Amino acid sequence: MPTVNIVVLLVVIVILRLRRRTESRSRRDEKMTVAIVLVLGVLLAPTPVGQGIVQFLGQVVHGIGQAGD
Repeated sequence: MPTVNIVVLLVVIVILRLRRRTESRSRRDEKMTVAIVLVLGVLLAPTPVGQGIVQFLGQVVHGIGQAGD
């Protein structure tokens, strides 16, 4: 399993890439950002932090579903 340091590095890279202006991005640059985010998701999913995020989002979706009834 990858260390948390790799995940933290990818988070920093994603944040830096997303802070750039939208108009100045090329299509290749956008594809690279999507690929990095996908890799981040794959690395984060099996970790306890990733599982906590999934549980939290599940509770939010469940709460929204109940509020709509």
